[in-house]
Amino acid sequence: MEVFREHLKIKGEKQMDERLQKYDEKMTKTMGNLESEYATIRAGRANPRVLDRLSVDYYGAPTPIQQVANVSVPEARMIQIQPWEPDMVKKIEKAILTSDLGINPTNDGRVIRLVFPELTEERRKELVKDVKKRGEAAKVALRNIRRDANDTLKKLAKEDVSEDEIKELEDQVQKMTDQYVKKVDAAVEEKSKEIMKV
Repeated sequence: MEVFREHLKIKGEKQMDERLQKYDEKMTKTMGNLESEYATIRAGRANPRVLDRLSVDYYGAPTPIQQVANVSVPEARMIQIQPWEPDMVKKIEKAILTSDLGINPTNDGRVIRLVFPELTEERRKELVKDVKKRGEAAKVALRNIRRDANDTLKKLAKEDVSEDEIKELEDQVQKMTDQYVKKVDAAVEEKSKEIMKV
């Protein structure tokens, strides 16, 4: 978030109005959520982030797999999960089987291996559609934040804020929204290319 603000200052724009900062933070969160979602979409190569959404029961508490096992990528299309406690093997295996990963884990009693099959052309196209759909959802979220910001700004007229100042703030909100929409487009493009690369 701070990096983005620094970026604004570097471009020579004046400091962001305090009244707009919470909307900027919401837009930054939306972007962060999209990037997290994209990290969990597998693109032919094994990426340990696909396990981010999975958790296992560890002494009564749902715990991310990365906190109960060593996760590594020994080969381009394989993830290896080595639990620190042997009795976690079955629990981790069950979590993977009940998830939407679509991969059958194999284990030798100590280590679980996930082998990612080569993606078919058809599957790649489906994934790209999904990437675009998530990108559109992020843009809708950004536009909703813009609408909320503009609704709040319109109420400032009752607080003796000039129309010119309100117009200026609305312009800043629009510029901010445009910047984030461009970032979403760039993220969609990048992820789509990564998926289609054989």
